[in-house]
Amino acid sequence: QVQLTESGGRLVQAGGSLRLSCAASGRTLGTYRVAWFRQAPGKERDLVAAINWSGSSTYYADSVKGRFTISRDNAKNTAYLQMNSLKPEDTAVYYCATALRGGLGPADFGSWGQGTQVTVSS
Repeated sequence: QVQLTESGGRLVQAGGSLRLSCAASGRTLGTYRVAWFRQAPGKERDLVAAINWSGSSTYYADSVKGRFTISRDNAKNTAYLQMNSLKPEDTAVYYCATALRGGLGPADFGSWGQGTQVTVSS
């Protein structure tokens, strides 16, 4: 099973940018579809973006389209989430996960990282 570790979250002002990283160990990340989810206090865990094993296909939630970019570097066993034009409503714990099967819901993903906190101040 692949182990995932997220990093890069911090406090940032609205309009700012962050790049989150998701480092994999134990198995090669390149065999998996990868996604980023986020969960704000009292809310469900929602999909933010997903990318296929090669990086040739991506998916974004409507709320982040045009602002966030998901990417991966299989040689480095790492996936990324570039977040630009951040808004206070982007505040959440961000998790990366690898897919068990097709689908974009949390139940379709198996291995999860511990999460990294992103806080956007107004």
